[in-house]
Amino acid sequence: MLALEAQLTAREVLQAFHRDEPYLFLGSAFMAIGVVSIALCVLRKRFDALLVSLGCFAGLYGARLWLRSQMLNIEFHDVFWFNRLRYAIDFLIPLPGFYFFRVAGFLNRGGRKVVVATALFFPMMFAVTLALGPIKLVYDLNNLVVIVVLGILLLRSVGRKSSDRDFKVVRIGMLCFAALALWANLGVRLSSFDLEPYGFAVLLACLGYVAARRTLDRDVELGEIHRELELARRMQLSILPGAFPDSASFKVAAKYVPMTSVAGDMYDFLLADDNRAGLLIADVSGHGVPAALIASMVKMAAVSQRTQAAHPAALLAGMNAALCGNTQGQYVTAAYVYLDAHMRELHYSAAGHPAMLLLRNGAVTEISENGMLLAAVDGATYQSKSLPLQSGDRLLLYTDGLVEARNAGGKLFGDQSLAAELKGSARMSPSETVDHLVDTVQRWARSQDDDLTVLVCDFVGAPKLAAAD
Repeated sequence: MLALEAQLTAREVLQAFHRDEPYLFLGSAFMAIGVVSIALCVLRKRFDALLVSLGCFAGLYGARLWLRSQMLNIEFHDVFWFNRLRYAIDFLIPLPGFYFFRVAGFLNRGGRKVVVATALFFPMMFAVTLALGPIKLVYDLNNLVVIVVLGILLLRSVGRKSSDRDFKVVRIGMLCFAALALWANLGVRLSSFDLEPYGFAVLLACLGYVAARRTLDRDVELGEIHRELELARRMQLSILPGAFPDSASFKVAAKYVPMTSVAGDMYDFLLADDNRAGLLIADVSGHGVPAALIASMVKMAAVSQRTQAAHPAALLAGMNAALCGNTQGQYVTAAYVYLDAHMRELHYSAAGHPAMLLLRNGAVTEISENGMLLAAVDGATYQSKSLPLQSGDRLLLYTDGLVEARNAGGKLFGDQSLAAELKGSARMSPSETVDHLVDTVQRWARSQDDDLTVLVCDFVGAPKLAAAD
């Protein structure tokens, strides 16, 4: 008796398999498309709404074909969760499909309202079916909603005139799928053979074409953007000076680490010889390409004021006059120090910039003389501060990205930590010092949220005068 039952069951499974074979094949293909679409996003490390929605749409529909197969029903008909899931999954499938249409821009304002309404309806029906099992009233309501929504979208797509090739391709798929889906949801069959999955295959092919073409187009555009950013990065680096010339009086080193490919920090050596050094540092508000463009303008404004290089206050005032009204509402902080080896003194002025630090005899002192931000107020004036220079003095100019770096706990690196690190660098060379400061801040910060620029100048001493004949 048991052998006879086993034989009948095996025959039933075989018959069910032959009957379900095309749907199982389509289901496997749809699920594979879903996995590949989402895997592409993972491999590219970039979320793509079109690919994800397409993958979910295909995967859910493929899973539905398997769950509805007679073969699995014979195997799991007594399993509680299987019987509920095979009906509840119907309510999840439309969600990624409608989301795809919204992301792709195929829906006007009225169509988007329909999608929002269905996004509220279908999850609720899914939860009810999963909790209570299949209910005829719920399925009748689902069929009605599907018929209405598909009808609306179909009428809108047919009535809409568009030269968009993607829209025309999707409209073909919609016509095929909607006709067969409406046929199925109205309870009509040409035969016992269900044609709806084949309509879905046509729709999926059309959607896949659109998603693939747009993804490739975006990749091409992204590649162009990357190339343009790389060009912009090289151009921005070209406005920064090379190494400070060999000098008997000054040893200078600088380091610039942008947050992105291009940024708004800059520095320059307006004067550089044995007797004089004119060191400028600036920080444009904001980040990216706009800040980098304004940084180039700051460079030109500074060069145009080179005749005032020995007078920091006048130099900043001239830069401010050149920048006002030309920075599209973005402002610039800047600091400039002029060092005279023969006179053994420095002159310093700043425009809203962090204070310069002086390391002398093992002690760190802030030197501050701040005026209005550059490009903020036309006609702004600045003051300068003069101090004597001593052999062995070390000066530090920097942008606020150093002191405003935050660790994982949200704590700022701060002025005191920077001063302590500068004090500890007394035995390092200027180039070692700039590397040390930047590396210390980068280890401290959980991520780089601003540009980092450091400039260190050591005053070795006044050059000896040539002996008289």
